[in-house]
Amino acid sequence: MSFPLTVLIDGALTGALYAPVALAFVVVYRASGVINFALGEWTMLGAALTATGLWALGLGLLVSVGFACLGMIAFGLAFNRVVLRPLQGRPVIGLVMVTLGLGALVRGAGAIAFRGVAGRIASPLPTEPLAVRGVLVASDKLVAAAAAAAAVALAMWFFRRSRAGLALRAMADDQEIALSMGIDVHRQLALTWAVVGILSVLAGTLWTVVSGTGFSVVLLGLKVFPIVIVGGLDSIPGALVGAVLVGVLESLAAAYLGPWTGGGISTVASYLLLVAMLFVRPTGLFGRPRVARA
Repeated sequence: MSFPLTVLIDGALTGALYAPVALAFVVVYRASGVINFALGEWTMLGAALTATGLWALGLGLLVSVGFACLGMIAFGLAFNRVVLRPLQGRPVIGLVMVTLGLGALVRGAGAIAFRGVAGRIASPLPTEPLAVRGVLVASDKLVAAAAAAAAVALAMWFFRRSRAGLALRAMADDQEIALSMGIDVHRQLALTWAVVGILSVLAGTLWTVVSGTGFSVVLLGLKVFPIVIVGGLDSIPGALVGAVLVGVLESLAAAYLGPWTGGGISTVASYLLLVAMLFVRPTGLFGRPRVARA
């Protein structure tokens, strides 16, 4: 039983690392209706700014993360003000194309701007696996998953308990009614993109520290879409449950099907789950169907 438990625990910890990115996706969609397909590039940029603070500026890890958060907050505010605000009221497909174009721009510009920065972030976490009754747990992934879970819990508290979070939830239900009640929609949207910037830094930094894959963390964005579809496109709890489910599914597929089919089966498995969910429950596990009355 030790090997199956090791696989399940490793998958759950991986899902916890996916959770901040999935949460960022859902938060933007609920507040503004924008499907941000550039989240992988946002996480890459957040990790690159952290690495810049470490290697180019000589800052400590925590200070570098703070520096990256400030940079991504400024990036998110600029994106909201310069790009998205003029497009309000336009067809949704236009907003989708804008995020795709932004992703391509960030990938190209990032390769130039950060070409002299080290491609990975040195891990300050322990690397020796923990053995608990024969079950192996990656200690660095455990610590990173705990940090990601703490960040997600703080973000959920903000959206559920704070005044600004209440305003964002009202906007998610109906922007026009929220505007008529005196909520500054533009200010709250800017706050939303600032939160997305912070979550991108945390997710990108933690994933780079654990995986050591450098700025290919951009591929993390490919994991988000199956997660949010499975959990529910407009559900914050669904994003967290979907992240863990996809992480466990990928781990099981890699462990049991990988030796027979190849290493890419874990990625394919999450998209097969996506297709199955669309057939069985298109709104996802926790998504709410939208009812339009004519």
